[in-house]
Amino acid sequence: MTSLFQRYDLGALTLPNRVVMAPMTRVRAAAGGLATPSMATYYAQRASAGLIVTEGVQPSLIGQSNPGTPGLHTDEQQESWRQVTDAVHANGGRIFAQLMHGGRVSHPDTTGFQPVGPSAVAAVGDVFTPTGPQPAPVPRALETAEVPEHARSYGDAARRAVDAGFDGVELHGANGYLISQFLSTNANLRSDGYGGSVANRIRFAVEAVSATVEAVGAARTGIRLSPGGTFWGVEETEVTELYTALLGELVRLDVAYVHIEATSDEEVLLKLRRAWPGTLVMNPVLPMGPKQTGRSDADHWLGLGADLISFGRAFIANPDLVERLRTGVPIAPVDEATYYQGGDAGYLTYPAHQYSA
Repeated sequence: MTSLFQRYDLGALTLPNRVVMAPMTRVRAAAGGLATPSMATYYAQRASAGLIVTEGVQPSLIGQSNPGTPGLHTDEQQESWRQVTDAVHANGGRIFAQLMHGGRVSHPDTTGFQPVGPSAVAAVGDVFTPTGPQPAPVPRALETAEVPEHARSYGDAARRAVDAGFDGVELHGANGYLISQFLSTNANLRSDGYGGSVANRIRFAVEAVSATVEAVGAARTGIRLSPGGTFWGVEETEVTELYTALLGELVRLDVAYVHIEATSDEEVLLKLRRAWPGTLVMNPVLPMGPKQTGRSDADHWLGLGADLISFGRAFIANPDLVERLRTGVPIAPVDEATYYQGGDAGYLTYPAHQYSA
């Protein structure tokens, strides 16, 4: 059976193990969406992961979802990330930037703009703003002629990412953000070429991936998906058909990997695995759910044909997670109160285990 600690070739990268650090919002960026020295330390501490995928990085100002998140759409932002990529590489790691356009999951108090989305349908729930949680506003529906510009923003940010030293990028196509909104049947009520049929609803995702592949190459491009997920109130019908069609297009584009969250039952997920012959990163448990991914979850999915396994919250309190998984040292609990509070407490203050010689 495939081991979590076997090497894996991902494009031009050789991963020393099959553990992926999943993207997790930590809202520690400086004003102007700049990466910081603390962020460089945070990611470098976790460089033993086979691959790190960063927190969501906005590809445009209007694409910013939460305050305190970093961007990749200005020269200053691009330059600020160099300290992060240099630190990770100096510690022997590999790092992709996750590109996340929030779409309707945003607020004018955060960006100065009315959020945009496929249709004028508000997300369900409160969004974070500089003054605290507020109800999600109704977004402005994108005009047909505007949509390609937002697809291209992923490619533009990807080019900046590679220029900043990242090994590649992952498009956030999951969890109710912009790409996910286009895939949805209740957030996307469009009657043009981007809405209605399965072929039309996957079009924005395909255009965003295509723009990224054109910018940095297929071997540097991945995408994260949450089939059947209901984050921020999105709903999807024809889940198997929808994602099988999308995966068919991703096969054609020959992207580096697909990163799937366990947001549908196992039978559906295994059908999607069969539809995707390339590298599969599996995230076995629901984001923000009660359970953290553990060794048994990883082994289960490796046995079902996943190539790499992503761990989210377990990496927050365990910078040495790979070694804990290897040796059976218990995974330390995380202090959820420090997820988004800012500062170094609950960010850089979790110690590695002291292993005996």
